[in-house]
Amino acid sequence: MRPVAATDPFEHPDAQRRFRIMHDIEELERALEFPWEKWTVFLHPAQRQVVEKDYSGPFRVFGTAGTGKTIVAIHRAAFLATANPDARVLLTTFSDTLAALLRTKLQRLLHNRPRLAERVEVDAIDTVGERLYQAQFGPPKIATRQLIQEVLTKASGAAETNDFSPRFLLSEWEDVVDAWQLDSWEVYRDVRRLGRKTRLPVEKRSRLWSIFERVKAELRDLGLVTRADLFGLLAEKLRDRRCPLNLLSHQTA
Repeated sequence: MRPVAATDPFEHPDAQRRFRIMHDIEELERALEFPWEKWTVFLHPAQRQVVEKDYSGPFRVFGTAGTGKTIVAIHRAAFLATANPDARVLLTTFSDTLAALLRTKLQRLLHNRPRLAERVEVDAIDTVGERLYQAQFGPPKIATRQLIQEVLTKASGAAETNDFSPRFLLSEWEDVVDAWQLDSWEVYRDVRRLGRKTRLPVEKRSRLWSIFERVKAELRDLGLVTRADLFGLLAEKLRDRRCPLNLLSHQTA
């Protein structure tokens, strides 16, 4: 049996993304004297390659918690704003809490470049959607999850036969019908329900669609939209326009 050669764990590429090795006491002293605010937005050389690379289209950065995705996102936003002096950059995420964290870190990164910071906007995607919707259509009246559940219960009660649980109806509505903005029986009949564990033959889909049609009609009568409706209407309205923002999204792993 051949002995396994000893290797330095800090030489592993993943370790090099997480650690900065100090080679002498002077370098360590300089690091310890550096303000903590600067360390919170420190960019490793390997991360800088991701930030400054010229991509031909959308790209994905993924990694486990603590690998620096958030830092890469704020540096990428700053880089895009610097490289495109006439553009505004939107850094967006799915969480208001994370949006606030990103905003704070970006302010620390750009504290000495206030004019650049003015061209980088950080917000949760729902906030951005509501603001754009209001500019195009007026203030949105968004249906709450509780109200949708109530309308689903009412619609299923009016159906001739219904052996679907309230939980299943809500998940089918949220994950398939509303999420994909399905607007006709033919589309729902043929859609591939990716990720859904329960298989539905045509007969069951037909009964389900009769329920979902009632839900859609009820929401229209109430003048309400879902968040998926909101983004669908915006996409249709702005389809032929050139987007004024260089979009950069951030989500946690």
